[in-house]
Amino acid sequence: MDLQSLYEIDAHQSPLAAVVFSSDGTYLATASEQGTMVRVYMVSEGSKLFSFRRGTYPSTIFSLSFGPSMQLPDALVATSSSGSLHIFMLGSAVNQRSKKSNSFVGAMIPGRISDALDPAYHHVLHNVVPEGVKSYAVIRKVEKVSGGATSKVYSLRACISVITYSGYFREYMFCINHKNESSWTLEREYSVLSAGA
Repeated sequence: MDLQSLYEIDAHQSPLAAVVFSSDGTYLATASEQGTMVRVYMVSEGSKLFSFRRGTYPSTIFSLSFGPSMQLPDALVATSSSGSLHIFMLGSAVNQRSKKSNSFVGAMIPGRISDALDPAYHHVLHNVVPEGVKSYAVIRKVEKVSGGATSKVYSLRACISVITYSGYFREYMFCINHKNESSWTLEREYSVLSAGA
């Protein structure tokens, strides 16, 4: 078998700390050791789709996980050493990106600058785990709720599970409405280490 490189993705200036593919292998998300930016690439073209700013200060990214959709993944979740849980809404960013690229302002602003101007699609839940404790998050389910007779999607719900190296399991329900207002609910929490005791 003769394998050849089709594309080379120059993801970050700093060494990589986290890399994950979407469930169908279409998308690749990366984070560097600095941890301030999370980037998403289209694998088939080797091109960058998004750059999301996780935060201003460096933080170690412990995990990245796409939503389970076999089509366009609607969400990407990340955990970091800051103890926060970050969710990036890709579906909304795709729609806004296409509008921006067709606008006069979108044509004038370089891509790398306009990418950093999309905080509306980044939602944060602080203090999910104690600062510095390693954690892993996965999006177990994403549901879109349509607006009755219209086909317009006005709400999204995501079930996110988090497990920590200190032995705690937490399950959150993340909801976002048509105004991009988000809410988090802790559904379950227990110690994995004492669950069988």
